Amino acid sequence: MKKMLLLGAAFAALAFSLPAQAELKFKPGEDPRFHWANYDELKKVDLKGETLTIFGPWRGEDEGLVRTVLEYFQEATGAEIKYSSSENYEQQIVIDTQAGSPPNIAVLPQPGLIQDLASKGLLTPLGDDTAKWVKDNYGAGQSWVDLGTFKDKDGKPGFFAFPYKADVKSLVWYSPDNFQEAGYKVPKTQEELADLEKKIVADGGKPWCIGLGSGGATGWPATDWVEDIMLRTQTPDVYDKWVKNEIPFNDPAVVNALDIFGKIATDDKMVDGGAKAVAATDFRDSPKGLFSVPPKCYMHKQASFIPTFFPQGTKLGQDADFFYFPPYASKPDLGTPVLGAGTLVMITKDSKAARAFVEFLKMPLAHEIWMAQGGFVTPFKSVNKEAYASDALKKQGEILANASTFRFDGSDLMPGKIGAGSFWTGMIDLVGGKSAQDVATDIQKSWDAIK
Repeated sequence: MKKMLLLGAAFAALAFSLPAQAELKFKPGEDPRFHWANYDELKKVDLKGETLTIFGPWRGEDEGLVRTVLEYFQEATGAEIKYSSSENYEQQIVIDTQAGSPPNIAVLPQPGLIQDLASKGLLTPLGDDTAKWVKDNYGAGQSWVDLGTFKDKDGKPGFFAFPYKADVKSLVWYSPDNFQEAGYKVPKTQEELADLEKKIVADGGKPWCIGLGSGGATGWPATDWVEDIMLRTQTPDVYDKWVKNEIPFNDPAVVNALDIFGKIATDDKMVDGGAKAVAATDFRDSPKGLFSVPPKCYMHKQASFIPTFFPQGTKLGQDADFFYFPPYASKPDLGTPVLGAGTLVMITKDSKAARAFVEFLKMPLAHEIWMAQGGFVTPFKSVNKEAYASDALKKQGEILANASTFRFDGSDLMPGKIGAGSFWTGMIDLVGGKSAQDVATDIQKSWDAIK
């Protein structure tokens, strides 16, 4: 109880109102990259005298960026916005909602936590119209509707969470100079990727840099590999059944995905440093081989955040670039799936301002303001892609907008003891030489143990 009170105090201390008359980052009407008609439309919404409280995961630089977006809503509508966050935001939102003092809007990146809130009747349904809007306006729209759909306290499914700000994981990083010098082309299919691997090996190089080290979380980068492979070898419904354990972890479909990754990671010819280096190399250090002279590897599979750990001065689009982890040509029915993550916006205390804020998120402008400053991609097809702060972000946005299927990181959807436990350790066993079948069976046993 003492901890709860301390957390509550921390939350209150971090709640700050936006300045009453903020200086907007981009002056309305002046920059042609933005849908300024949205701002004019927003000014027709009168929320003077209303306070909108928003609680989210964004802190530091991201908090500054989201505030620049919120300022347009406040300036246009007259509502007073109070944005807050907490280092322990996952626990804090549970405390506040259960105590009867929730914010109007909660933003969370954990679908499992959102399901807990929905099942306790702590969320307000956003309605079928909003679900239809997402389906019609987002790339892989039905996937995003499904992601935002949760069961309420009566077990009835409803659309509770609006997706805003996504992350892309289905990326392979490389050096354009190295590819050009060696005469390699970016593969468009998994079959072409396999041919490229063979050519790199034949030329005396190593196709991949892979590092699974991450302290207590060692193993997690391999789970992204397995999830992406699942989406390229199985239909989305099989993926969904897998993350819910409606099919066992040692189902042939899952064992096959583990085996595909295992054959890459345990082949000394395929990875920089050989198989023994995969588990021992920190994931933050693993892409450095791309930039060695001569290169220690030619490709590195990792999410959109990895350039943070590239050598200082690396220019994206020149020194480093990425391509979409491709589908199998032999499985055209699976389309162009994308693995990723993202934040979801919910109404935890209904109000006129809360409803208006969700409508604001349906405007391209609500996305473009953040897009133009970096660190933001969206599956919203109607945004002006020229608003993206870089070509790299623009490419990621296009991958999302053109996706046939989007699926949330599978390990994040699994129970913590699996997704952040036996799945991680199982990947270390796999690269250590244990068979995919045995690894999958061990993980299933750990899942059975918590049922």
